[in-house]
Amino acid sequence: MAVIEIDVERMDILRRFLVTIVSLLVFELVRILVYATVFFQFLYMLIARRHSDPLRKFSNRMSCFAYRLLRYATLNDNSKPFPFSDFPKAGDCDRPSNTITFD
Repeated sequence: MAVIEIDVERMDILRRFLVTIVSLLVFELVRILVYATVFFQFLYMLIARRHSDPLRKFSNRMSCFAYRLLRYATLNDNSKPFPFSDFPKAGDCDRPSNTITFD
């Protein structure tokens, strides 16, 4: 296995580390928000017997955002996530499934 040496200033590494810490803190908040949307969606489905499409679209954008946060934190992406750049648009994420199954 080859070891790749990086030619970067220590201050640049420290700046990225600080942005990563902020990203991970934001990820924890997003995780809690996703939990809330999941519970609300299932409660809504139990009562109304249908899903909330706006909530599905919102939670899809949140999962896309969480994915970007983790990719940046794990050094697999160089694009700084929100709040350092734009929040993912609906077109940036995979589309939700057309149907929901309960297998």
